[in-house]
Amino acid sequence: MQKNQKINGWIEEFLASDPPRSKSLVMTIFGDAIVPHGGMVWTGSLIELLAPFGVNDRLLRTSVFRLAQEGWLGAQRDGRRSSYAITPDAMRRFSRAFRRIYAPLNVHWNGQWTLVLAADGLDAPARSQLRKELLWEGYSVIAPGIAGHPAGDIEALEALLTRLSLLHKVYVVQASEVPGLRARPLGEMIAEGWDLSEVIAGYEKFAAQFGSLPALLDEAGTAGIDPEQAFVLRTLLIHAYRRVQLHDPQLPIELLPEPWPGARAYELASQLYRQLQAPAEQHILAALQREDPSAPHPEASFYQRFSGQ
Repeated sequence: MQKNQKINGWIEEFLASDPPRSKSLVMTIFGDAIVPHGGMVWTGSLIELLAPFGVNDRLLRTSVFRLAQEGWLGAQRDGRRSSYAITPDAMRRFSRAFRRIYAPLNVHWNGQWTLVLAADGLDAPARSQLRKELLWEGYSVIAPGIAGHPAGDIEALEALLTRLSLLHKVYVVQASEVPGLRARPLGEMIAEGWDLSEVIAGYEKFAAQFGSLPALLDEAGTAGIDPEQAFVLRTLLIHAYRRVQLHDPQLPIELLPEPWPGARAYELASQLYRQLQAPAEQHILAALQREDPSAPHPEASFYQRFSGQ
């Protein structure tokens, strides 16, 4: 299929103005495109998938080598060929992060906070690592040794503490306001615990970058979207959205400022992803099956992304 020149121009302009880092881009492609197809890819297919972004063979090999060193990817050789797959530990973190990315904003507040209290017996390195991981999970340090979140995901918290070997070394409690006591409302801790300005700016930038794309795709029509272009657009979409969304502390709807730009960003990402999903999958499957004819079609859960189901 002949490439749509307007879409080509949009892609070239985006890559020139906001080029993604190759290692981070590899992570996006693994999470968005490789995991639904079993989580393993031959180097030749990965080279083909990264080529439209200007990532050459040498840069790609350097990126996957570093990701393997960091424990994200595992490498296997078969004669002169090599393949990469997400390690089991990394897969659990991938699954958690990407479930969050494709899910709608629907967290409501029941008036409670989840609090993590670090015991006195924790040494400085353990405290530092716990603080870092909790901040990444959206918690705020509300007092020395105490981190809190008004909509803490208990399953994710348990997995985090287990991974850090701290499950039986910290206290986890849920707290609510005492009825009748005229203290400050717990909801006021949001302004003190979270600076949402960067997240808001990130969502607004995302909407500005991708806001013109739906009309461009509508003009091209379903039959006018080249599979490779669709894959590039879908990847850039998720890469940019992921970059903002994973810094969003996922606060309950009732405690967010109005209007919340994350809601608009989600709707835009959802619309574009659905428009690009089918042709992008054509390109991904063709690239995977060139190196491995038995490469599977996407798992069923893939089709629930951005569906709100």
